[in-house]
Amino acid sequence: MSGAGKKVADVAFKASRTIDWEGMAKVLVTDEARREFSNLRRAFDEVNTQLQTKFSQEPEPIDWDFYRKGIGSGIVDLYKEAYDSVEIPKYVDNVTPEYKPKFDALLVELKEAEQKSLKESERLEKEIVDVQEISKKLSTMTADEYFEKHPELKKKFDDEIRNDYWGY
Repeated sequence: MSGAGKKVADVAFKASRTIDWEGMAKVLVTDEARREFSNLRRAFDEVNTQLQTKFSQEPEPIDWDFYRKGIGSGIVDLYKEAYDSVEIPKYVDNVTPEYKPKFDALLVELKEAEQKSLKESERLEKEIVDVQEISKKLSTMTADEYFEKHPELKKKFDDEIRNDYWGY
């Protein structure tokens, strides 16, 4: 098998193992999205199977004697000589080493952003709960109850009253 073909087949095989198809399917809400997702998965599996079978095998060697009998040795020898002179260069990956550190740095940045996002989500969820609680009690809440939940506002208002600042 050629180096590039084997590498493609290996990458496709590894990718198929790391995809969380069930996890992604759980997120889908509409029937149309589920159908499209099913089509995507089927297409991915077909391509992956084709890569595994087609590119993972060595090509069959050419039976030059068979062609010599049918066509004649002169022309077959010319083709064999041309075929043998073809040199397929081995693939050398110069791109991955260059971008791997950048990719790894982005992954670290992504994890940090994810953690920040989760913390911010928690804070916002708590704030939503507080706002919902206040909105339920707002019609019957006294100023003392409100200031009990927000002592910084009580201090600010007390300072304004004490300093005789009435906002105008």
